[in-house]
Amino acid sequence: MSNSIDLNNLPANHKVSLEQQETPQEMKVRLYKEVALFSVALLATVAILVLCVVTVCSAPTGSEDKKWAMSVLSAATAGIIGYLVRK
Repeated sequence: MSNSIDLNNLPANHKVSLEQQETPQEMKVRLYKEVALFSVALLATVAILVLCVVTVCSAPTGSEDKKWAMSVLSAATAGIIGYLVRK
């Protein structure tokens, strides 16, 4: 026996209502925090990628430094491609 209720055919003694769980002010604060966190994460990621590109393109940089920079750039490129393909 199923305990589900058909919302198109409610019993006479039942009432269904939807209530907003967060106020508009709470929503604004939550969205502001999410945008701020996303912006900081994006800025940090771009800074790391720029550092890696500068490291790879710099002539006096040693081969060990260029290896880790290429590893980070490869991982970032694979992540971006994976994100775009999944979309």
